[in-house]
Amino acid sequence: MATTPDFNKVLYTPLAEIDPEVQNIIDKETWRQYSGLELIASENLTSRATMEANGSILTNKYSEGLPHARYYGGNEYVDELEVLCQKRALQAFHLDPAKWGVNVQPYSGSTANFAALTALLQPQDRLMGLGLPDGGHLTHGYYVRGMSYYFHHSLPELHENFSSPSSIESWSRGAITCRTDGLLRSRLIAWRDLARQPTFAHSRYATAKKKMTASSIYFQSLPYGLDPANQLIDYKGLAAQARLFKPRLLICGASAYPRDWDYAALRAVADEQGAFLMADIAHTSGLIAAGELNNPFEYCDVVTTTTHKTLRGPRAGLIFFRKDSQNAKDLEKRVNEAVFPACQGGPHNNTIAGIATSLLQACQPTWKAYAKQVIANARTLGEELVAKGYKLQTSGTDNHLVLWDLRPLKLTGSKLEKLCDLVGITINKNAVSGDANAQAPGGIRLGTAALTSRNMREEDVKVVAEFLHRAVQIALVLQKEAGTKMLKDFVRVASNQEGSNIGYAQVQDLRKEVRVFARKWPVPGVDISKLTRPAGIEEDD
Repeated sequence: MATTPDFNKVLYTPLAEIDPEVQNIIDKETWRQYSGLELIASENLTSRATMEANGSILTNKYSEGLPHARYYGGNEYVDELEVLCQKRALQAFHLDPAKWGVNVQPYSGSTANFAALTALLQPQDRLMGLGLPDGGHLTHGYYVRGMSYYFHHSLPELHENFSSPSSIESWSRGAITCRTDGLLRSRLIAWRDLARQPTFAHSRYATAKKKMTASSIYFQSLPYGLDPANQLIDYKGLAAQARLFKPRLLICGASAYPRDWDYAALRAVADEQGAFLMADIAHTSGLIAAGELNNPFEYCDVVTTTTHKTLRGPRAGLIFFRKDSQNAKDLEKRVNEAVFPACQGGPHNNTIAGIATSLLQACQPTWKAYAKQVIANARTLGEELVAKGYKLQTSGTDNHLVLWDLRPLKLTGSKLEKLCDLVGITINKNAVSGDANAQAPGGIRLGTAALTSRNMREEDVKVVAEFLHRAVQIALVLQKEAGTKMLKDFVRVASNQEGSNIGYAQVQDLRKEVRVFARKWPVPGVDISKLTRPAGIEEDD
């Protein structure tokens, strides 16, 4: 064996020895996950095997291109891996490889989505997706809204008949008249009728005051939304919008929508407009693979997903594409070239190994039982919160998440998120339908995938629901003790004993109870029998 020179000895030294600072941070995060409850709907706990694959020597290899068509040599085993991952992806979702293909190289769900848009659209083509305040995703065309978009981009004829967006609104209320005949008049009347709907007041027809994401910067987008009467997707309104906006792409999928999708209705809208239909199933892909939710592959041209949410893999993305699409016979070529070289460089082969391992797990008979338990836990969580008098968007759930509306309590999601962090419950603030302030949203998004991966079932989730109930009651006390509406004052009284205030002591009591409960459960990939509290973690045992 050759002698290792000093400049290479670092390559053979364990992390804890060579970089104890980073090791300590990892140890503290491990301790946090072990000692707390993860309820963020976009998170899960991946397997030990997936972490081993993701941390493998495959990270060393560069492999731009596709299997058997690389720009570098030495890829025979990388090719074998990527082909295996593709095969397992199709198997996990029960797809016929003669009709469907998949690209497993996207670095994330967001890059997968933009690559899909690049494959399907030309710059400034039109797309429609669920609006972010109604549960959609940033990559589905989100922008900060105003009222002039429809005026400037959707119907050029409006310029010829009205001087400004405000004059259109006046006409829609019957305050002024428009003299025109034929098809143009019928289209204007249709637009006026849409503007008179209650949903118009929720700004779904509004424009980009500020374009926030690449999907709205490079493409023209118009969000559809929910029916305010029931907070369900307004498929009728969506179809009416599409007839006027005439999108080239219709996107379905969400990051905070607790109900299933009517893909057949969306396919009908897409067909009427000659548009592509794309489903982003990032949140629900593990449940769809198990057959527990409606199947988008029966109706869509392209399906994208992340791999780390309900699919329980490493952090990455997938793009599925039809090989027999009537809209684009060359869709496979377009998708593959959009991923590389259009949107990213060489794939992360270590991550692809982790994806392949997690997909193997999703192909097992036990996967359906896991997915069923995730949904059962989410429904139990929702039912418990409703039983305690709280309001949920759509009053329940079909999938892994619950959207909790705190506005009736005059409490913001930001405050409850901060408080739950202090007691060891990880949640995230989230807009609920009708929210006006994205910086102080009125809701909380809760998910049960990670709790289920720690072996919790319905009775255990009831304990978690009680913790959440107590957290809200404490938050109301703290809000009063803070004396202002400012988040910083709320955090101050939650973190410090001030005078005769009682909120801080309640925070400490709940924190201890959550910690005791959380440490009853295993954490995938962690030998908890060997865990010790790392430096930098101060606790009252």
